[in-house]
Amino acid sequence: MFLVPTSRQAHDLSRSLERLFDDSFGNVFGQDARELSQALRSPALDVSETDSAYTVKLEMPGVPKEAVKITVDGRRISVEAEQNKDEEKKDGERVLYRERSVSRFSRSFSLPQEISESDSSARMEHGVLTLTLAKRQAKGGARLTVS
Repeated sequence: MFLVPTSRQAHDLSRSLERLFDDSFGNVFGQDARELSQALRSPALDVSETDSAYTVKLEMPGVPKEAVKITVDGRRISVEAEQNKDEEKKDGERVLYRERSVSRFSRSFSLPQEISESDSSARMEHGVLTLTLAKRQAKGGARLTVS
């Protein structure tokens, strides 16, 4: 039976389990736990809609806006980014413990309607990428003449 202490927050428990597995697998496979933590992450997202556009918000903490690549292909949207770790060391300094490492984010999804790339925009604020994706307007109907 596995008991979960009620005084501990779920996040703390989850983090402890991640550390346990990182350390265990690192020892078993002879790899550094930091290498194992460079896994691809799928950022959480929220999608809302108006008559003219979709608004998509993705959580990407610590990622600079220059590292974000957004691809629009009809109804399909792909977002990729990489957050690099700081390798800055001062003379005489040594790292005792490190949990922060390279994080790669990737997420692809399809929307119900095609997107107009030229009318869409993206901005990054406080670790949240906000995409305003304009819906492609249907072209007006044309009449055909019967000959």
